[in-house]
Amino acid sequence: MAPMAETDLALPVKAFLEGLGYEVKSEVEGCDLVARRGDEPPVVVELKQRLTLGLVLQAVDRLAVAELVYLAVPAEARRDTGPYDRRVRKLCRLIGFGLLVIARRTGRPTVEVLEEPGPYRPRQDPRRRRRLLREFDRRQGDPNIAGSTGVKLVTAYRQAALRLADVLNRQGSASPRELAAATGITDAARILQRDVYGWFARLERGRYTLSPAGFTALDAFRGSFAGVDQD
Repeated sequence: MAPMAETDLALPVKAFLEGLGYEVKSEVEGCDLVARRGDEPPVVVELKQRLTLGLVLQAVDRLAVAELVYLAVPAEARRDTGPYDRRVRKLCRLIGFGLLVIARRTGRPTVEVLEEPGPYRPRQDPRRRRRLLREFDRRQGDPNIAGSTGVKLVTAYRQAALRLADVLNRQGSASPRELAAATGITDAARILQRDVYGWFARLERGRYTLSPAGFTALDAFRGSFAGVDQD
């Protein structure tokens, strides 16, 4: 049986957390999966094809933004190696990590909880935590696939720019104030002026339209953002 890719690990873990009542989003501020349930603290899950020092170090970094961090790896054929090794489980308990194992012995992947996150509380970075929560709250839906590499991630900022581009595509041109009113994006003027992606063209002072790159982006990212209803 071929080894499971990181993107194959993401879906069963996401479904597992959603079954516990969490809302789950992928690739948020460098974290593979971030889950939230009401006002509870966020849960971060880091995925890897095998248990490595790199995964542990990555999870240590995530403790700066979340108290509840899980490692998630595929199951091993033997019950005394990899995530099942008692030394690995002891390490997780010492640091405070949770440990998830994804198995597909019956064809359909299942998630087993080997360890729950413990009470370890390192000094957190409030600024990074605020960034993570802000990105999670502002992002619409879950447009990315956890574990993806070599693809452009859809961030909340990119979604906002796409929503502005969508309105310009329908109307032809508009002012920042008109776009802010149509989309509810209060910083529409700043997004247009910065034009990070090269999607907008200024027709005249205070009037914008789409650039050729903007039309291409709307096609490329269609379905990755919520469009604006038109009366």
